[in-house]
Amino acid sequence: MSPSNGSRCAAPRYRIDATGDRWPSERTTQLTDFSSLGLAAPILKALQGEGYAQPTPIQAKAIPAILTGRDVLGIAQTGTGKTAAFALPIIQRLANERRHAQRKGCRALVLSPTRELAAQIAQSFRTYGRHLDLTVAVVFGGVGHRPQVQALARGVDVLVAAPGRLIDHLRARDISLAGTEILVLDEADRMLDLGFLPPIRRIVSHMSSRRQSLFFSATMPQEIGRLANDLLRDPVRVAVSPVASTVAGVTQRAIHVESDKKRQLLVELLADPKMSRTLVFTRTKRGADRVARHLETAGIRVAAIHGNKSQSQREQALAAFCASRIRVLVATDIAARGIDIDQVTHVVNFELPDVAESYVHRIGRTARAGSQGIAISLCDAEEREKLRAIERLTRQSIPVEDRRDKASRWSGRQTKTDDAKSHGFRANAARGRSHASQAERRRHGRSAPRPAAA
Repeated sequence: MSPSNGSRCAAPRYRIDATGDRWPSERTTQLTDFSSLGLAAPILKALQGEGYAQPTPIQAKAIPAILTGRDVLGIAQTGTGKTAAFALPIIQRLANERRHAQRKGCRALVLSPTRELAAQIAQSFRTYGRHLDLTVAVVFGGVGHRPQVQALARGVDVLVAAPGRLIDHLRARDISLAGTEILVLDEADRMLDLGFLPPIRRIVSHMSSRRQSLFFSATMPQEIGRLANDLLRDPVRVAVSPVASTVAGVTQRAIHVESDKKRQLLVELLADPKMSRTLVFTRTKRGADRVARHLETAGIRVAAIHGNKSQSQREQALAAFCASRIRVLVATDIAARGIDIDQVTHVVNFELPDVAESYVHRIGRTARAGSQGIAISLCDAEEREKLRAIERLTRQSIPVEDRRDKASRWSGRQTKTDDAKSHGFRANAARGRSHASQAERRRHGRSAPRPAAA
């Protein structure tokens, strides 16, 4: 197994590809166990305690480059082991160059788009560095400032932060980033979706230009590309599992159903005892609450998690889901990349996402760490095009089951027929206009254009 969420290698070699980028050599990228990376014994002991032995592809490619001090731009979807890919080499560096962080400062800063992901990243650092004297703090909104201020007062080795709350602490001068040696921007494209790019630029303006910067993103939209160009120096580029790739262990299916019958169908599906730990995605916060209430009325143990919930409510829901005290967790896309829970048996798209890439991130919540999982999408008439967009993106045909009543099925077929007739009428009309114009030109002796005068 490998860490589902990242190490040091002595004297790694690089090869130069056709674009001039330096990449870890084959000797480096084909490492089969963490001991081959030259990690310190306390880190290997922690990994062994977690049952991790083999690095994932993103870890094998990124870790050697990070350990040389190079900036890294990593492209990898969620669930490929990105957290350990940067956490392990950072822990190794901090342990090798042992010194206290300055007062109100941090040696390494990790920026995360969501509270859940920030808490999980911080826990990963604590887990992998538990046999070293490593101090870790996490700051995000939804909780009181005072405990965070107290945690930062003496300085910490690793700070994991959500951009908004970190800006608050910078304004209040609760923290100084002048001595920060390493910056990690995790889920960079999600940061873009949530409007965090201006805050990120403000945060970076407080940091030394001599820092090492590590960017990890599932996609590379133009805005993120420009930010990377501005903030990274001669980065090593590593890429695995593009966002269009779905996890191999996920079995996908879609069910055509009327919009007003989705909740009834969801209850019917959850009658299957195999759906013992199911994550249900909705598009809106209000929709998540409505679905959760309906399931609770049907006697299903459920909780909802979204941005309007307090931090304690979100933590309690996640803890109950992890401990199997509830069977179903209903979430919005804000949590799609922030929930890292093993043994999620099913993901249900109660509503298909507006952006096809989000589908990949959603279903990536199951079939983690080499396990198997099932993704079910409930698709109403207005979501048919979204389903086609997902199939185009993933280059997969998703098996479909039709659970609509006969009237809806007939309406759907009729709409297709009407569309075809309308298209044929428009095409015939266009041809008729073309033929009429040709006849008109012939009547006036202009069947062909005259040659230009000399």
